[in-house]
Amino acid sequence: MEAIKLWDDAPGYVEGSEIPTLEYYKAEECRADGTVIICPGGGYGRRAPHEGEGYAKFLNSIGMNCFVLEYRVAPNRFPIPLLDARRAIRYVRANAEKFGIDPGKIAIMGSSAGGHLAATAATYTLPIAGEGKDEIDKVDFLPNAQILCYPVTDYESHNGSYINLLGQSLAGVDKLNPIRNVTPKTPPAFIWHTETDALVKVESTLKYVAALHTQNVRCELHVYPEGYHGLGLAEKFPSVARWSGDLAFWLKHIGFIQ
Repeated sequence: MEAIKLWDDAPGYVEGSEIPTLEYYKAEECRADGTVIICPGGGYGRRAPHEGEGYAKFLNSIGMNCFVLEYRVAPNRFPIPLLDARRAIRYVRANAEKFGIDPGKIAIMGSSAGGHLAATAATYTLPIAGEGKDEIDKVDFLPNAQILCYPVTDYESHNGSYINLLGQSLAGVDKLNPIRNVTPKTPPAFIWHTETDALVKVESTLKYVAALHTQNVRCELHVYPEGYHGLGLAEKFPSVARWSGDLAFWLKHIGFIQ
C-alpha cells in the first residue's frame, strides 16, 4: 500500500488534525482499466478499517487497482469530507495514466456514512469552499459509478451521521440528501443492504433507488434477507457474503474489469 497526500496544504486543515490521504492498493495481476475509490464508514466520526482495507484487498483479488480514502471526520464538518472525496476523484483522474486506469472508469464506494459520502459525491454538484487551489481542481469531480453498501441516505436513516457532519444545528441538512439530488446525469449504481439492518433501515435505500429509477439512472440493487449493520465483506453470513461476487459481476458488466 502506498499513501498519497491529496494536497501539500489541504484546504480547511486545522493544526494538529489529521491529513487527508489516498491509500493506493495495487493488484498483483491487474485485469481492469477501471478503479474504485473506497470511503470507509463510521458515522463521520471515525473510519472502519474492514470497510476500507478489507474491500481493497477483495478488489485486488479480482484484478483491480483501487484506493482507500482517509477522509477527514468530526470535528471536521461539511464540506470537508466532500472536499476530500472530490479531490480524490480528481487526483486519480488527473493521474490515470500513472495508475494504468481509464479516467472515464472511476467508481466511488462507501459503507454506511461512507455510503452517504459516496452518494453525495455522485449527486451533489454545487461548488464548495476550498476548491480551485491548483490544476488538479480543474479536473471533473463526478465519479463514473457509485457502489453503496448499507448507505445512509437521509437524516431519518441515521441522524447521528448528519450531526457529526453538520453539527447540532444541522445547517443545510436538506441540501445533503442524496435522494433529493439525483438527476439524469447521476452515475449508475450498485447498492446492497440487509432486510434486518436495525441501525440504518433498508427503507432509506429503497427511497434512493426509487429516485434513481425515476431519473432513468441504471441501478443494481440487492437486499439480502438477514444481517446486522456494518457487515463489510460479511464472511460470517453466507447469504450476504455473495454480495462481493455480485459486485464483481456488475463491474465486469459496466466494463470496469476486462
